[in-house]
Amino acid sequence: MPRPAFEQLLSGLDQLSREQLSRLADAASALHGAGQAAEVIETARAPHLMCPRCQGAKLYRHGQANGLQRFRCRSCGRTFNSLAGTPLARRRHKNKWLDYCATLLDPATTVRRSANTVSVHRNTAFRWRHRMLDWPRLDRQTPLTGIVEADEMYLLESHKGARKLTRPARRRGGRASKRGISQEQVCILVARDRSGRTHDAIPGKGPVTAAQLRVHLAPVLAPDALLVTDSHAAYRRFAQQHGFQHRSINVSAGEHAHGTVHVQNVNGYHSRLRGWLHHFRGVATRYLANYCGWR
Repeated sequence: MPRPAFEQLLSGLDQLSREQLSRLADAASALHGAGQAAEVIETARAPHLMCPRCQGAKLYRHGQANGLQRFRCRSCGRTFNSLAGTPLARRRHKNKWLDYCATLLDPATTVRRSANTVSVHRNTAFRWRHRMLDWPRLDRQTPLTGIVEADEMYLLESHKGARKLTRPARRRGGRASKRGISQEQVCILVARDRSGRTHDAIPGKGPVTAAQLRVHLAPVLAPDALLVTDSHAAYRRFAQQHGFQHRSINVSAGEHAHGTVHVQNVNGYHSRLRGWLHHFRGVATRYLANYCGWR
């Protein structure tokens, strides 16, 4: 805005009513919030910014739109901003994102309470939750070194929120129709070393297999790590195939430890994870990886 126009705007503020001043303050606060969010986004993305079409790194500035700097790729001519190719691309209300992120710091905050805090619809708050959790679920400290404990926990498959079911609905979560571990249960694989680095994955339904361990566990283990598990045959087969040192604890036979070798660390993590998931009153399987990353 030109300086004379700005001075004229300031001189007219004393003529505004209390309601008009309140609306002006709200509009200014919204613009300030959007500017803060844009600054955070652009600062975080700057070291890794590249063209979403050709992955080119030769860019030049190309104006601004919606509060964000736009760029043009010198190679293919594509224009984009810092949100291109991210889960938050084309999302609105940037001025409310930082306040919403603050509600995610307390997982006990419900979707409805988060929505009321930032004045958006509850469905919008739910979509924001899982778009913003799309990156934390991939943020893992690797490799796992030293003594690495690995074990799996199982949750009953849940279609919470689905409009169509392929089976009769269960009341209050219900129970599996089969005893033991079956295809009705979803596996959460957790590996944890003694320094606290933790990696989790959702291999699929039913008992974990050596093939699934190859995909989800092999990439995060250091070559000299000692893998400690229960007596599940899939871990033994996996360790033999990939040359990892392996010790097993026969928990079902009453064994708890071989000296300093045990699986109590990862089992304790399972217990805390179950307790943390409990206050959500059931988590849909399609979102389970997001909640594990959030934890």
